[in-house]
Amino acid sequence: MSSPKDKIVYVCNECGFDQPKWSGKCPSCGAWNSFVEQRVAAEKTSAGLKRNSSATSTAAVPLNQVKVDRDVRIDTLDAELNRVLGGGLVMGSITLIGGEPGIGKSTLVLQTALALKDKKILYVSGEESARQIKLRADRLMESISGEMPQGLLIYPETVLEKIFEQARAVNPDILVIDSIQTISSDCSDATAGSVSQIKECATALLLYAKESGTPVILIGHITKEGSIAGPKVLEHIVDTIIQFEGDRQYLYRLLRPVKNRFGSTAEIGIYEMESYGLRPVSNPSELLMSSSTEPMSGVSIACAIEGIRPLLIDTQALVSSAVYGTPQRSAVGFDIRRLNMLLAVLEKRVGFKLGQKDVFLNIAGGIKVNDPAMDLAVITSVLSSSIDIALDHDICLAGEVGLSGEIRPISRALQRISEAQRLGFKKIILPSSSISNIDRKKFSIEIVGADKVERAFKHLFG
Repeated sequence: MSSPKDKIVYVCNECGFDQPKWSGKCPSCGAWNSFVEQRVAAEKTSAGLKRNSSATSTAAVPLNQVKVDRDVRIDTLDAELNRVLGGGLVMGSITLIGGEPGIGKSTLVLQTALALKDKKILYVSGEESARQIKLRADRLMESISGEMPQGLLIYPETVLEKIFEQARAVNPDILVIDSIQTISSDCSDATAGSVSQIKECATALLLYAKESGTPVILIGHITKEGSIAGPKVLEHIVDTIIQFEGDRQYLYRLLRPVKNRFGSTAEIGIYEMESYGLRPVSNPSELLMSSSTEPMSGVSIACAIEGIRPLLIDTQALVSSAVYGTPQRSAVGFDIRRLNMLLAVLEKRVGFKLGQKDVFLNIAGGIKVNDPAMDLAVITSVLSSSIDIALDHDICLAGEVGLSGEIRPISRALQRISEAQRLGFKKIILPSSSISNIDRKKFSIEIVGADKVERAFKHLFG
């Protein structure tokens, strides 16, 4: 029976909003039937919020007097992960890595831990036993020179209080929690993975990281909508959120920062999944372009920007007569709504009738590209397939297409030109307004400007 000091609250499982009474719809996120009853014991203290008695209180100090050590980051020995983190793991930070099941989250963290041979790492696993982790580590060691590090400690546990006891005894350089949804605290009566448990455990781990200066890496699940489970709870607690993206049917994985207090969120990391783990890809353009030298219609090469990295990607389209009554529109790696808009521009502004045609679009490599400058390559691929005329392999394109058929300015035009020239392209087509201030004599690649879709097509197809 509940004690008089206990109180009952109703917590939304979707967003973490709590209120004293149950209701069918959450007033915060609008979810239906998401409230669950939870008993909160007033006499209990959060596992991680109780500070050490020996801790001294701090006073306010001027910002210019705050001393920062030079060695404030830990080099992960992974160029792509360092790029996304902003240079490495910040001391005392808490980082959340989320992604679909089987995408490679645990593999990435474990192979990083195996590479850091001079660091003491406490790897807490709530999903796998020590034997299962050892089997995976043996496979990953094929890509890492040397012996398995002695400082990597495996601790299968799901109770937060026991994890803190082990952490105080070991005093690790890095603490890994795999995964936060499996950890529970005795201070909450809710089940592991619920919003209240995630909030309780993440807050306690944050306080541990700040007080001890130990970087904490959390591995998190995602919801069926593709967002990290408990997003509004974890979003404000952690310092860095990294999303691991990619299709398990393809080899490539994208590491994309969603939030980073210590670096830019414009960076991305690219990996290739191999039998012995994830291999960082330093030059993704060579992997995302076809190696075939035979010209084929419906294929164009887009010079896109993901983060701040220029990528040259094969954009493939197939246009055929509709066999069934309703024409089909399908896109892989590209927004289907934007494809429909671009097809409408082709019909209205250029005069190509595609109303009775099936249109299929594929971005090579299985990656999702959000750069608006992909537009020009997409409509070029569609038109190339429709009229069955192949483009030269030494031409790449970049430009955002507006509803009136104009080619709008794009960002980082100089980077796109430099990358295309480095990979051996002879010609690049860009918006005229984006290259007006660029000295074309400095480049060996031919730079062509176009302000309308019709002019770009005239240059490409004659």
